[in-house]
Amino acid sequence: MRTDESTAVSERADAKAPVLEVSHLVKSYGGKKPVLDDVSFSVDRGQVVVVLGPSGCGKSTLLRCIVGLEDIQGGVVFFNGQQISGEKRDHAAAGIGMVFQSYDLFPHMSVMKNVTLAPLVAQKRAKEEVFAQAEEWLRRVGLWDLRDSYPSSLSGGQKQRVAIVRALMTNPEVMLFDEITAALDPEMVHEVLGVVMELARLGLTMVIVTHEMRFARAVADRILLIDQGTIVEESDDAEKFFSSPSTARAKEFLRTFEFEKVSHNPISE
Repeated sequence: MRTDESTAVSERADAKAPVLEVSHLVKSYGGKKPVLDDVSFSVDRGQVVVVLGPSGCGKSTLLRCIVGLEDIQGGVVFFNGQQISGEKRDHAAAGIGMVFQSYDLFPHMSVMKNVTLAPLVAQKRAKEEVFAQAEEWLRRVGLWDLRDSYPSSLSGGQKQRVAIVRALMTNPEVMLFDEITAALDPEMVHEVLGVVMELARLGLTMVIVTHEMRFARAVADRILLIDQGTIVEESDDAEKFFSSPSTARAKEFLRTFEFEKVSHNPISE
């Protein structure tokens, strides 16, 4: 094979390789039973992977391990084929953005300053480029008119949308979302999840931890169900997972979101 042909094949192979890979990850605290025990999965470019499971099963910890906010006791995390875990954790944040339950906005900074700080200071990008990108994203999420406002004057849904834009401003290849609607009133949940749905339509690679089942069913390319620190069911067909899960644990988990119609019987005197 000629050199140019070999290079072309290699480039095509790289394009098909997972952008994110978690291999046999183990996380424990103080030598106790692992919070995550031998967790392995991969994420293809442009794919939306939704992680489900009961509270305390290790979902949020998994995201924190991926981005390097938690030490791991076993396994490896790869990003674009390069190790970013263990001794390599200094590079874990490169190319991976994360949005948390709490907004963590700087209260003394306007919306515009909050979203432009990282690209201007950490990435040292040109001011004109950064402000143009900020305007584009803030308009897209319906917050451009609030660019000079401070976090204290914003609703919870508006704060979370600012947090999403702030993460997007560093141009991450992968976005991690950790229960981003957990602290929101029901009416604000839809506006925030609508932004994530739009990101999915744009082809952004995402790993999403959520308890919003209807949203998960609509946005997911793949579903991971975690229980007691292990993946108990994995499905490449979200609709099939919700309509006919293959494991008893998945069936039990989904039943917790179902209620039968209550029959109201008048009390006889």
